[in-house]
Amino acid sequence: MPRKLVTGNVVAGHMLAMAGEANRIARGACAGAYPSTPQTEVVEYLRAFPFTKGTVVPVESEHSAMAVCIGASLAGARAFTASSANGLSYMNENVFNAGYYRLPIVLMAVNRTLGPPWNIWVDQGDSLALRDAAMLQFYTEGHQDLADTTLLAFRVSEDPRILMPSLVAYDGFIISHTTAGVDFPEQEQVDRYLPPLRLPHQLHHEHPLTIGGLAWPHESIAQRVEIQRAMERVPQVLEEARREFAGIFGRMPEGAITTHATEDADTILIATNTIAGTVRDAVTARRARGEKVGVVKLRLFRPFPRAEILAAVAGAKRVGVIERDHSPGSGGIFWGEVATSLRERSDILLQNYLVGLGGGDVTQPLIEEIMDDLAGRTRAEEPIWKGVAA
Repeated sequence: MPRKLVTGNVVAGHMLAMAGEANRIARGACAGAYPSTPQTEVVEYLRAFPFTKGTVVPVESEHSAMAVCIGASLAGARAFTASSANGLSYMNENVFNAGYYRLPIVLMAVNRTLGPPWNIWVDQGDSLALRDAAMLQFYTEGHQDLADTTLLAFRVSEDPRILMPSLVAYDGFIISHTTAGVDFPEQEQVDRYLPPLRLPHQLHHEHPLTIGGLAWPHESIAQRVEIQRAMERVPQVLEEARREFAGIFGRMPEGAITTHATEDADTILIATNTIAGTVRDAVTARRARGEKVGVVKLRLFRPFPRAEILAAVAGAKRVGVIERDHSPGSGGIFWGEVATSLRERSDILLQNYLVGLGGGDVTQPLIEEIMDDLAGRTRAEEPIWKGVAA
């Protein structure tokens, strides 16, 4: 495997291109391309890639970028695109359509704060706003994680037991524009991992049919039940995809969650994306001082890994959810999901901390401050904002 020093956006663009190229003996690849900071380099990379059988379609909006992917996917192409912030919001209608059409499109979400006021820095609120779409959501910590997860997303989405789009999120600028060493696979390996796409409801001239016509209530209910059942199969399919990945590429990618020092921890922090790395450093430092603390990194948000979270924090007395998003009138979005997962564990004190919104720095001293607050708590309260200017 060649190791290269590249930015996160180059990682995303290259892995999408390799996945698309792997479908060249079938119906090829197609990307809808509309630039928006900080994901512009992704679609620029795709536009320059010499696909054997594939095309990148420049369009006038993010809504149209996903529309191109929908049409291409229905025709049997491996389809993908990228967006950020308000672009993801503008794409919203067609993201829902892609899920309800059961199309295995992969969407790279380079997390950025929704405006106005306009802000180009990181915040997970843009991708989490799509949490009710029929779409898998993966959150990645670093460059290698991003590369591996992109291939996993295609493999799981295209599995005939799933057939739903996937969103792969990574932090704008913190990952998208920084450089790290990445072990890129050979095209032959990707070809083996991603067999030609065979969409069961692919359109054919010989057998015309209507997609997305009028449905009666009982038909819509049945469709939603089918989607829920497919979501329930994701954990098994993901584990199979991870094992197959290890067999081809020689390393095991991370699963729905990863844990660090949680086995005997009485205090556990839950985090995602790059914040998880900062929390891990703080936990390691406290462990060296004899404190029983641990961290759970959440990678899979949809379907939400409730059983895995519950098992990971089973021995804890206090759990803190640290996140870079905000649902007005509620609090942290990840916290709400964790709270539901722990609904039968009233003995665990669960506290939410909102940090780094709008791209604010999330430093180890800030995490230490949160850990001190959580350790001293006897009761939970409303979500706590940290790092807010006075």
